[in-house]
Amino acid sequence: METETIAPNEEKISKDEQELQKKRKNNIKLYSIYRVFSWDMLFYYAIIYLFLTIEKDVTPPQFLQFDAFYILFRFVFQIPGTLTVQKFGKRKALILSNVILVIHMLFIIFAKNFGMLIFSQVLCAIGFNIKAICETDMLYDSISADEKRGSIFAKIDGKATSRYYYVDAISAIASGFLFVINPYIPMILCFVFLLITFFLSTRFEEIHPEKGKLEIKEELKNIKYGFKSIFKSKRLKSLLIFNGLFVGLIKILQSIRNTVLVEVGMPNQYFGIIFAVMGIIAGISARNQGKIHDKYRNKTLTVLALPTAISCLITGFVLLSNFKAELKIVIVLIMFALQYITKGPYYVIMRRYFNNFTTSEKRIKISTTNIFCENAIASLLIFAASSILEFVNIDYTSIIVGCVFTIGFVLLLDIMKKTVGLKPEEYSKKEIL
Repeated sequence: METETIAPNEEKISKDEQELQKKRKNNIKLYSIYRVFSWDMLFYYAIIYLFLTIEKDVTPPQFLQFDAFYILFRFVFQIPGTLTVQKFGKRKALILSNVILVIHMLFIIFAKNFGMLIFSQVLCAIGFNIKAICETDMLYDSISADEKRGSIFAKIDGKATSRYYYVDAISAIASGFLFVINPYIPMILCFVFLLITFFLSTRFEEIHPEKGKLEIKEELKNIKYGFKSIFKSKRLKSLLIFNGLFVGLIKILQSIRNTVLVEVGMPNQYFGIIFAVMGIIAGISARNQGKIHDKYRNKTLTVLALPTAISCLITGFVLLSNFKAELKIVIVLIMFALQYITKGPYYVIMRRYFNNFTTSEKRIKISTTNIFCENAIASLLIFAASSILEFVNIDYTSIIVGCVFTIGFVLLLDIMKKTVGLKPEEYSKKEIL
């Protein structure tokens, strides 16, 4: 009788476990496809500068502000984004975020003034905030919790991210030539791929049940305590500051590359080809993020940060020089390639560092804190860069930005030697969250 009583429970547990494993396999398989379309916007970055400056009469400093406001809005809407994920669960929140991004693209396409473009960035910030909190965590939750979890996550995410860069490269080439035919065609295609991303997100399975009723005061209190516990960790504080600086630099470079190409006389139709090649370089680099990390270990962040900052400095000096136009173009493109080589693996490696020594609940708090700090630091840096560009040319702007970030990274990386990259047993208990 005792055996008969226990057996149904064991069978029930077994079925529940089988159902959970089925959900996890579905998410892992789907993520590899979904991430290719969702990592960022396709048919967008190669021509958005040209689209806004030519079709919407935006000036180069305003274009930097366009990006800066996006980062600022991500800072402002970070807490509401976290509460949304806590309320609805990761799957429903992810679907909602993709709907918002579809709508934001319509605002850019039909914008009549700079105010409408700024509002589009409000929607873009809300959408990408929610995605950043729960998107990669959908994958992490779906991987079995063991000592290989971090490396498996990095391998899957790195491979999917590299595929995005390859697809982005194709879209960049196409967008450059399509822009010459009609500037709106690449933007419409971007809208279509955002729709595809939305439909793919509806096929994810929720691994952890949603909370349902949400007590806002209680959740805000939990977030507050989460922030306090995270900021007690010297390791996480170092990573948060470093990430804010590096992302700020990436965003500034992303915005001024187009101005640099215009400065050296590059025809508009070749923008897409250039950024396509850069995307392929980033994709190859992202795919090899594991090898890069294994080779440089605790020096990985140094290898990624310093060359990026110095490349910006060199670009400024090249623009100031009396070199022939052809030589300037060659050197500038080499600097761009170096920036994409470091950008490719950066996000995957940084997510791996933040996810180490964590649980699902802690990862949401760490992700929230990271995005909060990242956007606060990056928005200030981009607004500062746009202010500089208001008064000086792109060559001096590049030199100033390169100098500031090179000095900043040297000082910060020296401090981080004692807080990041240690063995697990070398960290104190408060460092292991």
